[in-house]
Amino acid sequence: MFSKFSVPQNVSSCLLLQAEHLVASFFPKKLLELDQFLKEPILNVTDLKDIHSEIKFKVPEPILFTNSHDVGDMNTKKRKLEDGVTDESWQGGTTNLVVPEGMLKCNTKLVDLIERVKPEIRTLIEKCNTVKMWVQLLIPRIEDGNNFGVSIQEETVAELRTVESEAASYLDQISRYYITRAKLVSKIVKYPHVEDYRRTITEIDEKEYISLKIIVSELRNQYVILHDMILKNIEKIKKPRNSNAEALY
Repeated sequence: MFSKFSVPQNVSSCLLLQAEHLVASFFPKKLLELDQFLKEPILNVTDLKDIHSEIKFKVPEPILFTNSHDVGDMNTKKRKLEDGVTDESWQGGTTNLVVPEGMLKCNTKLVDLIERVKPEIRTLIEKCNTVKMWVQLLIPRIEDGNNFGVSIQEETVAELRTVESEAASYLDQISRYYITRAKLVSKIVKYPHVEDYRRTITEIDEKEYISLKIIVSELRNQYVILHDMILKNIEKIKKPRNSNAEALY
């Protein structure tokens, strides 16, 4: 026989109070805050050139071969590469052991914006997790019939889980932006004469700026949807089954 366990009453009551406060007060408050955030100048840049960040890395002077010995060395290195022999002294581009301009900085405008958006993403994930746990604890034991309210609870849990997953994907998107940009900056250091890499940096920055604005908009919309969905079904969520099932005739 299995031992009978139940959630401690004080834990259940505390979770109930937290979840009801989140749905009734916190969610509408956050959606208004995010709506105001969307109206700030930082998210309403008309000319995307204003969020560009210059890559301060000068194009080095071209290497001139002054005698046949230098050309012979180059041909030897080329043959080594073609034969599959590694040559650490030849990387296929400009060798730069030290960047003369020092550290190549991030796009500080986007970094500042990201640092404002990330806490909002984390807050949504945490609050959704709390409300999801509350609804799950309200789901009664499995029985035959009278399960309409239970299906509403399950749909609510599924929606909360979806919001959590989407919010987590926003964090992954931010990480991918940094990784992609770092690889492109490395290409600029290695191939400073190729202008396309520099242009791609600006394209990546513009894309990330637009994505961040969409993320803030989606965070606001998710608070709206959750608040509306839960309040409309609050009676069935809190009491999924009637004590006396009505006759269906």
